[in-house]
Amino acid sequence: MENLEKRLEDLRELIQQPNFLAGKGLSNEINIRLFCYDPKEELSVRYFTEKLLADKSLRCHLIEHNLYKIFLSICDDNQITELIGDMELEEGKDFLLEQLELIAGNEVFAEKMKETPHKLGDVILITGVGEAFPFIRVHDLLNAMQSDFSDVPVLVMYPGSFDGRYVKLFNELTPNPYYRAFNVI
Repeated sequence: MENLEKRLEDLRELIQQPNFLAGKGLSNEINIRLFCYDPKEELSVRYFTEKLLADKSLRCHLIEHNLYKIFLSICDDNQITELIGDMELEEGKDFLLEQLELIAGNEVFAEKMKETPHKLGDVILITGVGEAFPFIRVHDLLNAMQSDFSDVPVLVMYPGSFDGRYVKLFNELTPNPYYRAFNVI
């Protein structure tokens, strides 16, 4: 894989291009792109993302949706944040995950993301994919968001790989089918 620093700089340039913003060259597919990287590079990618979000010279408007922060917000909304640790100790990890899936499913995440309005010229930047695992799986979330975010590009910072058919979180977990996205760089 190419040098991460160069790929990130290429990404910075690409997201400002009119063809990227308009979803040109995607065979009429929804404009969902994955920036895959080695999970060992997480801190470098986070640093880049912070700089990118603060860059006022960009010719596009980034709207970040950090999946882990959204997850915590959903837990806060349901007043369960303080209970999670005890629930895991008393009932076990599998029980906790089942309960959390009931209140923090894909549609709930998508609804939470819709609370921040977006318009043409915006780029939805999804971060926190690895942090939010196993509470949310990005391939399922992307399916849930398609109808509400089809008018703007969605860029997922993905710690893992995507071969055009399957996403593989952390380059280790069982691959999950997702065919509506494209590798960005």
